Amino acid sequence: MKPYLKRAWAEVSLGTLRRNIEVIRGLNSPETEIMAVVKADAYGHGDEHIVRTLAEDCGIRCFAVSNLDEAIAVRGFAPNAEILILGYTPPEYAHEISQYNIIQGVVSGEYARALAAARQGVIRCHIAIDTGMGRIGLKHGTPRECAEELKELCGIEGLSVEGIFTHFAVADSDSPDNISYTDRQQQFITDTYDALAEMGVKLPCMHFMNSAATCYRNSPRSCFSRAGIIMYGLHPDISLDIPAGLEPVMELKAVISHVKTVQPGDCISYGRTFSADREMRIATVTIGYADGYSRLLSGKGEILVRGKRCRIVGRVCMDQLMIDVSDVPAARAGDIVTLIGRDGDDCITADELASVYGTIGYEVVCGISKRVPRIYVD
Repeated sequence: MKPYLKRAWAEVSLGTLRRNIEVIRGLNSPETEIMAVVKADAYGHGDEHIVRTLAEDCGIRCFAVSNLDEAIAVRGFAPNAEILILGYTPPEYAHEISQYNIIQGVVSGEYARALAAARQGVIRCHIAIDTGMGRIGLKHGTPRECAEELKELCGIEGLSVEGIFTHFAVADSDSPDNISYTDRQQQFITDTYDALAEMGVKLPCMHFMNSAATCYRNSPRSCFSRAGIIMYGLHPDISLDIPAGLEPVMELKAVISHVKTVQPGDCISYGRTFSADREMRIATVTIGYADGYSRLLSGKGEILVRGKRCRIVGRVCMDQLMIDVSDVPAARAGDIVTLIGRDGDDCITADELASVYGTIGYEVVCGISKRVPRIYVD
């Protein structure tokens, strides 16, 4: 059996990941440490290899995930790491949180009490503050009111409150209104932290920088830079440039299985949405929407064949798609094609692909299915 079926696969460059970490470190102040966000199978890149590389080669000691299953997996890859669950864990799993030495994000005061009531050991936690994301966290009109509830929660037996955090809603926007909105979010959490300290409770950490804030409004007051999408070399928002040196970590490849010549009027794929208006050479490519290459790219997406862009014709199928290779006379069955990545002088990024059908690069890389093997290169 071959190491992997050369049908459709993703190449993940660990060397690029290491270089991206150094770029991010250069953005941060000495007071700020990188917390690597590796939720959703490291944004589709494969959590085991990503976590091991970050921990063993890059000196990353802090990781963030979305749920307990992800946290336990990361614990297996990085036994000495600090691991923060950013989302909700049912209180009945409080014992596992303690057992695996996980830091739980606390979404509300009610949730904090439920965790404490269900615990069998001490629950380490960071408490979320809703400063304007409207998702999770303590919600108050003033920082002092928020600090007063925080002080109460810090007194709950069995809870070890180690920090507070918030998430910015529009730090990836440069519009004046959104900049002011993010300013207010940041001011609220820093004022809350300071008010709590004045009440005699000095927490070890406060963090609020996501990928966008790391790039565009870096602050030494945030003890962590929660580096997510930029760690993988993609844009928080395609409208804003990311810092020089950050490069995509993943490429997506497939092969041509068949090339044929079609005549005017011949139809391609389901629904007969495309018919040839001239004699054309059509290549079938071994990837489809079940691999995470969206059906919304039907008739819109482009693929690099021998360094030249070729348009998808007809509908993307579950396991295959067709492209026009009329302008690439050398294209043959067995040729490797590039759906995301560089071939020759041209490059298609996940961000570009996302813009074609109205989503974001996050969804593109996270959506590449499990049946697509990840191949790790240096």
